[in-house]
Amino acid sequence: MTKLLSMNRRNFLQASAAGALAGAMPGLIASSAAAQTALTVGFIYVGPKDDYGYNQAHAEGAAVIKAMPGVTLVEEENVPETVDVQKTMESMINLDGATLLFPTSFGYFDPHMLAVAAKHPDIQFRHCGGLWQEGKNPANTGSYFGYIFQGQYLNGIAAGHATKSKKIGFVAAKPIPQVLQNINAFLLGARAVDPGITCQVIFTGEWSLAVKEAEATNALVDQGADVITCHVDSPKVVVETAAGRGAFVCGYHANQSPLAPEKYLTGAEWAWGNVYGDFVKKAQAGEKLGNFVRGGLKDGFVKMSALGPGVSAEGRKAFEATQADMMKGGFSVFKGPLKDNKGDTVVAADKSYAEDAIELESMNYLVEGVVGSTA
Repeated sequence: MTKLLSMNRRNFLQASAAGALAGAMPGLIASSAAAQTALTVGFIYVGPKDDYGYNQAHAEGAAVIKAMPGVTLVEEENVPETVDVQKTMESMINLDGATLLFPTSFGYFDPHMLAVAAKHPDIQFRHCGGLWQEGKNPANTGSYFGYIFQGQYLNGIAAGHATKSKKIGFVAAKPIPQVLQNINAFLLGARAVDPGITCQVIFTGEWSLAVKEAEATNALVDQGADVITCHVDSPKVVVETAAGRGAFVCGYHANQSPLAPEKYLTGAEWAWGNVYGDFVKKAQAGEKLGNFVRGGLKDGFVKMSALGPGVSAEGRKAFEATQADMMKGGFSVFKGPLKDNKGDTVVAADKSYAEDAIELESMNYLVEGVVGSTA
C-alpha cells in the first residue's frame, strides 16, 4: 500500500485526470476549512519511518501532532532528494490540502523546497537544518534544528568512562558543520574525563550506505576503538556491528538500545514532538511561525537515552551532573583554549561559545585529538 500511495503522489500532477481533480480541490479544501479549524500537515522522509534513526525520530514527532485536535497528518517515506520530493510536496498541497509541510531531509531544501515554496506563497514550509537565510529565502519558508552536539558531549562523557583503550570512534556521513559539531563534542566530552583520549573518524560520504557503515565500524574497532558512535541517517548497522565486535556504543537520532541492550551506553536523541507541536499550535492559532528556530536540552529539542548497564557508577554521576548543568542553560561545549587537529587555535583562551552561538553553524574544523580529515 505504501508503494502504491507513493506512486500516486509523485505522478499525481502528470496523470490525465490531474487537471480536473486539481480544479475541484480548492472547493473541497474550502468546505473542510469551513467545517472546522482543521490543519493538514505533511511530512516527507528520505528513508523508512522505522530506521532506528533520522527518519524514525521525525516520524515519532509526527505521531505526537497526529494526536492533536484538528490535525490531519499526511506522510510519505522513501522519497529521494530529487525532483521526486517536489512532486510529493505538490500532491500533498493539491491532493490533500496540506498548508504546513515538513520536508525533513537535508537535501530537500535547495532547490526542491525553495522551488515549490515560490509557487505556493500561502503554504508554510519548514526544513530541518541550518540552511534558511533571512533576506535570501522566501518568508513562507524556514528552518529548525537542535543543539544535539550537547547530547554528543554527554555521549562522550559516558564513552570516556567506558573506554579502556583511550580510543573512541565515530562513523560520519559528510563533513558539514552539524556533523563536525557532533564529532568534536563527542571527543571533548570524553576528554573532560581523560585528556589522553583520542577519536578516530571515518567519513562514508553518504547519509545512508549500510556497507560502508559496516566497513567503517569494523575498521575503527580493528584500530583499537572500544566505544563507537555515529552521525548517519540510520545508526542501526553501526550499533549492531560495533556491539557484535564487543565495543560499547552511543546512539544518535533515536533510541537504539533494543539493538544492543548490554553494550548501549546512552544516546543523543531528538525530541521533535515538542518542536512540531509548537509549530502546529501556532499555525492553528493563526500566529506567525518562526523562520529560524533553535533549541537544546533545556528547550526540549534534544533528549538522552536512558543509561545502559555498561555505565559505571562514576560515569553515571559525571553524566548526570553535566546534564544538570546543561539544563540550566549557558553550558559551553566549545571553549578556549582550543586547537584544531592541525594545531591552529580555533577558540582563544578567553572565548567560549554558548549553545546558541551562530559561529557554530559554520564550524569547519575537527578539534585536536580527532584523527581524520574534513577533506
